[in-house]
Amino acid sequence: VQLQAFGGGLVQAGGSLRLACAASGANLISYAITWFRQAPGKEREFVSAFSWTVSGHHSLEYADSVKDRFTISRDGAKNTVYLQMNSMIPEDTAAYYCAARPYSISRRPGDYKYWGQGTQVTVSS
Repeated sequence: VQLQAFGGGLVQAGGSLRLACAASGANLISYAITWFRQAPGKEREFVSAFSWTVSGHHSLEYADSVKDRFTISRDGAKNTVYLQMNSMIPEDTAAYYCAARPYSISRRPGDYKYWGQGTQVTVSS
């Protein structure tokens, strides 16, 4: 699975950005796709994740710090997962990475084998 993350940039506090994670080499329906972020001097942390359940429904998870501000979604036709970020705050500044693992979501970066390159998000106050 090859992942490509893009959509980062500079935004003012209160603004919005949409990140995209485009996949090739596999259909994302078989994978959990997770966004992590890493600020300078800090550990990589879980942001949000999307997966399909056995029953055919989707499962969404969010870190408490982004709940009600960020929305994760998937476009099956484009094999892409999006992260819509609204009401952004300076604490959201980080390099954002998307990662994939088969089926189930994990909030631990070490559980992921497939990673996209980071896309930088900077929120000015």
